[in-house]
Amino acid sequence: MTTKAEQIAPSMTRGSVREVASVFVRLGLLAFGGAAGQIAMMRRELVERRRWLTEQEFLDLFGIMNLIPGPSATETAIALGYWRAGWPALVLGGCLFILPAMVMILALAWVYVRFGTLPAVQWVLYGVNPIVIAIIVDALWSLGRAAMKNVWLLMLGVAALGLYFRGVSIVAILLGTVVLTGVISAIERGKKQDRTAILPMLGTAAGAAAMVAIPFSLTRLFLTFLKIGAVSYGSGYVLLAFLHADFVTHLHWLTEKQLLDAIAAGQITPGPVFASATFVGYITGGFSGALLATAGIFLPSFVFVAIVFPLIPKLKGSASARTFLNGINAATMGLMAAVSWQLARGAIVDIFTALEAVIAFFILLRYQINAAWLILGGVVAGFVMKFAIH
Repeated sequence: MTTKAEQIAPSMTRGSVREVASVFVRLGLLAFGGAAGQIAMMRRELVERRRWLTEQEFLDLFGIMNLIPGPSATETAIALGYWRAGWPALVLGGCLFILPAMVMILALAWVYVRFGTLPAVQWVLYGVNPIVIAIIVDALWSLGRAAMKNVWLLMLGVAALGLYFRGVSIVAILLGTVVLTGVISAIERGKKQDRTAILPMLGTAAGAAAMVAIPFSLTRLFLTFLKIGAVSYGSGYVLLAFLHADFVTHLHWLTEKQLLDAIAAGQITPGPVFASATFVGYITGGFSGALLATAGIFLPSFVFVAIVFPLIPKLKGSASARTFLNGINAATMGLMAAVSWQLARGAIVDIFTALEAVIAFFILLRYQINAAWLILGGVVAGFVMKFAIH
């Protein structure tokens, strides 16, 4: 009797859980460069070297993982684990891909809480934060061109940006996008949406229902990250919009500077950018907060992949799912643009940081350089300025 994974990829031979664990712990240790870098490394390792699946199968799998909320690269890792060795590998492959980033960011958060006020650390962050802004803008530039496929999608992105600055919640913006794209899909095809296209919307609605204003607690921390993991679409950089709205604007648990520092921690470590949740969890709730924040933000990804994976054959043929994804991508580009502007005001504080951000952006635009090298360059630049001034 064959499993769903074998039915979808009958040409692929089944592997062992140990093999999956070995592959994904190594990818978790080496996968710098955000979602794009992580996907490129998975492709090189699993398609070209190990031949777990064909090029087209890999592309189809990654495309479908973009239809569900959460970090698409991490969800691709989770799905590939299941593809190769079944349910145990779904859990183990995903956890081991996340674990190295979580451990490294936890260590950075411990140092930050205890030594973050030291001049040396402040100068490092002074040099790194403009680089983070450049990386975000570069992602916005590249992803935005791909997302704005026509005039109505461009208008949707602009509308999301405008609504964000008018104080409308991110979840409300995404829910509005869900409704609008559903109407457009129904009009274009003259029929109701496919049931398979509704799954991501249910995740969004469930996340919205979780928003209840209650006093600070570890439970609130966990539920907030659970909501973020359940409703965030697009690349890991969209996480910025949710963190800013919840932890800076709504809860006031973080300053904009601390948020930038959390994202910087996610950038200078390999693995998913969503692991920045570990940093936020630690500086707000200690070690328990770090564990709960990490569990909260990644748990929905495991659940969504487990639900959607058996439906992959239907999703591949769903035109409605593509319409929905296009609309969500356009809206998230607008949210990214809004938050990038807000964060840039805290990171670009003088001529030096402005030049640093501009130079880093053009380097990213012109060359296929790993973002981790620019982060290291920002560290060096911060120390150079420290000694130049003192």
